[in-house]
Amino acid sequence: MQIRQKIQSEREPTIALINIVFLMLVFFMIAGTLAPPLDREIRLVRTADLEGVAPPDTLVIHKDGRLSFRGEDVSDAAAHILALPEEARAVLRVVPDRDLPARDLVKIGNALRAAGAERVILVSERALK
Repeated sequence: MQIRQKIQSEREPTIALINIVFLMLVFFMIAGTLAPPLDREIRLVRTADLEGVAPPDTLVIHKDGRLSFRGEDVSDAAAHILALPEEARAVLRVVPDRDLPARDLVKIGNALRAAGAERVILVSERALK
């Protein structure tokens, strides 16, 4: 005599919930729009050919550690700070070269602070765009 047992597979209730949520997601993606479409006649401004240029009142640090301000070389950080008017020493913007070693950037930043700069702000590529 053989005993047969019915093995009933029970499905997880979470699978049905996942399926419903997925179907709702697909429905709302098709039925609605996240933003109204632009008018087809509008031509957007092209900025691919623009060159990022440092703001004029920034201290530029080249990859070899040289400093320049408004296109002219600066001998050292302390001399640059002392040459600035008192109100310009509150916030000093610095544009470091991408290939400048971090230890050199920290050394120059510390020298600027020690010479009297209250805040040293690094200007990055994203800020120039």
